[in-house]
Amino acid sequence: MENKRGIILMNLGSPDSTEVKDVHKYLMQFLMDGRVIDYPFLFRKILVGGIIVPTRAPKSAEAYKTIWTKDGSPLIVFTKKLQLALQQQVEEPVEIAMRYGNPTIESAYNNLLEKIPGLEEILAIPLYPHYAMSSYETAIEHAKEIHRKKKYSFKLNFIKPYYNEENYINALSENIKPFLQQDYDHILFSYHGVPGRHITKSDPTKNHCLKTSDCCNVASVAHATCYRHQVFTTTKLVTEKLKIPANKFSVSFQSRLGKGWLEPFTDVRLEEMPKEGIKKLLVVCPAFVSDCLETLEEIAMRGKESFLNAGGETYEMIPCLNTSPLWVKTIANWIDGYKSGDKKMLLSL
Repeated sequence: MENKRGIILMNLGSPDSTEVKDVHKYLMQFLMDGRVIDYPFLFRKILVGGIIVPTRAPKSAEAYKTIWTKDGSPLIVFTKKLQLALQQQVEEPVEIAMRYGNPTIESAYNNLLEKIPGLEEILAIPLYPHYAMSSYETAIEHAKEIHRKKKYSFKLNFIKPYYNEENYINALSENIKPFLQQDYDHILFSYHGVPGRHITKSDPTKNHCLKTSDCCNVASVAHATCYRHQVFTTTKLVTEKLKIPANKFSVSFQSRLGKGWLEPFTDVRLEEMPKEGIKKLLVVCPAFVSDCLETLEEIAMRGKESFLNAGGETYEMIPCLNTSPLWVKTIANWIDGYKSGDKKMLLSL
């Protein structure tokens, strides 16, 4: 191997089991992250440890049971399958790491060090197409923090958010295309929600994001870290590529935790749409590249029930990219480009 290099695929994470104690442990780690719930530490600890997690853990455990597989959490299973598929296309060893839960970023680092004596560099690929404090940013900052604390000598690089990258858009579009052959009234692009304050906090100019109704359409350096702009861009590029008419698609935001989150809300829209004459619905969740609790339980199960109960007739969730051949090839191409000195997909640190 001409260069002592390793690859890490970084995803969000999952509880170790559907036992309440494991879900409780996972939720505590997840929700105590200051980039997820960005309140002062003491208040966050009281809110998360005293109110949110004790009530949410048993409910989440039941939700996980509805999607759990014989091999474990779908998100972990799909990430491992992606690892195996990618490993067949690149020569560098590929590891996976979760921001919360297992396997940890430290274990991924150590596994690569065992496999590659004298490891010189790691290219980490966050499995988040869009930049958000609570997903992409926390993953890379955590990876950098562990790298610094443990004084690893290898160099660390990251693939930047790829919400508008041509090959990613092509892979996502091709994944959606077969579902458009059926009779449908509307396709809903449901993205994970974030609080509005996260959007403004991530705005380096401090005077662009959410300041006007069309801020996402006005060119700004803020767009490099603006989740809202990036999800609208992904939707625009995909719908243009697939020639979906403007009146047949819309964007909504799911998984909200409180007030002040990006709107419209997916759960509200699913109940409203049948009353607007939308009876045959497709839903796609491009904020996720691996199917998980938020897609398989929240959208495919609960979302379907809400829509049909509100008067809808047909409802189908389009699976995430998971191990789609074009998606695997896209990642392999980024790695090949990096090896050949192409820096365009690298995050500027």
